[in-house]
Amino acid sequence: MNIIEIYVDEDDGERLDSYIAREIDEVSRSFVQKLIKEGLVLVNEKHVKASYTVNEGDYIKIEFPKPKRLEIIPEDIPLDIVFQDQDLVIINKPQDMVVHPAPGNYSGTLVNGLLFHIDTLSSINGIIRPGIVHRLDKDTSGLLVVAKNDSAHRFLSEELKNRRIKRNYICLVHGILKNDEGTIDAPIGRHPKDRKKMAVVNKNSKEAITHYKVLDRYDNYTLLEVSLETGRTHQIRVHMAYINYPIVGDPIYSKGKNEFGLDKQMLHAYKLGFIHPSTKEYMEFKTDLPLYFKNIIGILENKRK
Repeated sequence: MNIIEIYVDEDDGERLDSYIAREIDEVSRSFVQKLIKEGLVLVNEKHVKASYTVNEGDYIKIEFPKPKRLEIIPEDIPLDIVFQDQDLVIINKPQDMVVHPAPGNYSGTLVNGLLFHIDTLSSINGIIRPGIVHRLDKDTSGLLVVAKNDSAHRFLSEELKNRRIKRNYICLVHGILKNDEGTIDAPIGRHPKDRKKMAVVNKNSKEAITHYKVLDRYDNYTLLEVSLETGRTHQIRVHMAYINYPIVGDPIYSKGKNEFGLDKQMLHAYKLGFIHPSTKEYMEFKTDLPLYFKNIIGILENKRK
């Protein structure tokens, strides 16, 4: 039997059978349901039903006959490596880069680049997501941590589950927020009509908490620093749209309308802090705003002069 382990790094309220079929595209949902009925799928070392709602931090263990596996090709893709040691790598991901391969997109991802530049990566999440502890959306730039061995991966996954990894973002939103800081506490789940989108909903949702602080105000725009208390899919993007201050350029939650003609959200993960898996010392990394972000801020600053 072939064993695949998955540490869930995001919580979007999806059913177990759907989640596994989406993460391991070589198998169908019906096949996953069969494995679950046969007791070949464990969540946190326990047997659960196919309808079980997947949670951030869950450890899923799947046993099934080894399928024909897709080969992920290492590619010489330039990576901005901020830091690395024997346990982990800190990457400053550019906008427009997918973190890991998925159906229809098996090359040009961060994982393809990691396989070329990094000698060892944790194997916990299998061939598709080696080393990937947490993700950023394709069009969100910024810092993420990658595990180089299974021990580091397990430790960081547990820290993520227990909300001990600090993740701070900078974003530009439509409108002018009056309060200098605030908290959005609104549950997030799959959109009831569009499964590709997330939404603030009460049914089949999970707690979602986002904190924000105003950094600057411009004509019809506000620059924010945002921190996550929870880690739901598209959390910042959904929450800012929910309070009617959508992120500039967001093609899904702001309808892409902006005076700059952007088709990608202005959201950058600029700070990442966590306890090191081996030394147990706190480490924190920061990165400057990328050029695409600085250019828009420059336009807004020139307008108010």
